[in-house]
Amino acid sequence: MLSYNPKEWFSFIFRFHKGDTFRKLIPLMAGIGVYSAVVAFLEIEYWQLADTSHIKNTTVMHTMLGFVISLLLVFRTNTAYDRWWEGRRMWGSLVNNSRNLAIKLAVMLKDKEDKEDKDFFKRMIPTYASVLNLHLKNADISHELFDDATLSPAHYNHKPNMVAKAITGRVNDLYIGGKLTGDQLIILNAEVLSLTDICGACERIKNTPIPYSYSAFIKKFIFFYVMTLPFGYVFQLGYFVVPVVVFIFYVLASLELIAEEIEDPFGTDANDLPLEKISENIKRNVEELLQ
Repeated sequence: MLSYNPKEWFSFIFRFHKGDTFRKLIPLMAGIGVYSAVVAFLEIEYWQLADTSHIKNTTVMHTMLGFVISLLLVFRTNTAYDRWWEGRRMWGSLVNNSRNLAIKLAVMLKDKEDKEDKDFFKRMIPTYASVLNLHLKNADISHELFDDATLSPAHYNHKPNMVAKAITGRVNDLYIGGKLTGDQLIILNAEVLSLTDICGACERIKNTPIPYSYSAFIKKFIFFYVMTLPFGYVFQLGYFVVPVVVFIFYVLASLELIAEEIEDPFGTDANDLPLEKISENIKRNVEELLQ
């Protein structure tokens, strides 16, 4: 995720970062420019259309459809941002729940003989965040999560469930061994259950993309809208229609590209959530609490 100062206007205007939509759209913008220039040449030099030509009235269609396309793009970007923000809320909940679980365990496990158990949770609670991060990125996850522990056989696929199961099993062992009371078990159970709830919510965001027909319709709408722009506006703008049409395409296509990037907030794009940094913060907080 990019770190920036939102009050520096000029840095936004003149800076083109790696994931900027302008870089991605350069080939298409060049093609649109050439297409607009060809249409302008044909209408001005070859066909020499008069101002009374009915083609001039195609701008009426663009005026009417401009409102429709703006509504579609607003809905598209809002939906994508809602997914991004919900992902951030889920990982914020993971931070808080990890801290709460560590605080409660630090208070309940006071005796010196509980050091081994505290060391276990000191490693496993941050491990859940790290494994969930890799799981959401579809990255390879080593079964050897630390030097002295192999948590599952190679055929076990869902690693976050595996880590949550290990944490739940250790909490249950503490209860069976008399180190935790029934009331304390109930108190810890809510925090442990929240780990799986957060994982499920993140998987729902990742595995449920915007419906194909909706996404495809917006792309087609933008394409045909821009393709018809030069025909009518040549009469008012002449060859200046080329940069105007290219700029309109850049604005509309950029909104769609931004929505595509942020609708899956768990990837490795420039604007995706900083899951590695959040996982490191969880590890640091838990280690401080379970000393």
